[in-house]
Amino acid sequence: MDRRKNGSKHHLITDANGVPLATKLTGANRHDVTQLIPLVDAIPPVRGLPGAPLRKPGVVMGDRGYDSDGHRMKLSCRAIATEIARRNTPHGSGLGVYRWFVEQSLALMHQFKRLRVRDDRDDAVHEAFMTLACVVMCWRRLHASASFF
Repeated sequence: MDRRKNGSKHHLITDANGVPLATKLTGANRHDVTQLIPLVDAIPPVRGLPGAPLRKPGVVMGDRGYDSDGHRMKLSCRAIATEIARRNTPHGSGLGVYRWFVEQSLALMHQFKRLRVRDDRDDAVHEAFMTLACVVMCWRRLHASASFF
């Protein structure tokens, strides 16, 4: 880990269609795997069906940066399946087809200059702009899908 690395890192968890569910802001020197469980915990309840709202995903997919046996066990104890690529294994697992939606959402988030180039010293202000970017991304996705029906 490079302790001297400046900047910040955006962590994002999305649904299968790329709609942002939760975001986290950390220092650029933090490993991705440290934010896996906090991101899953930050997912709000999903309403719409009768009964108790859904509070957890069925499957968590991730790239090699999220590979950790300890985190796999924690998610398994919560009855959440994992499809996370293992480190030091050959590429070609097929997860890139699904990871594309997350990468696209991160690219859309970084189209907002305020998030791409961080000028804010206060984390709360930057997180507020991250939330606004997620709102705009959700509105665009929902608006685009509503025009097809």
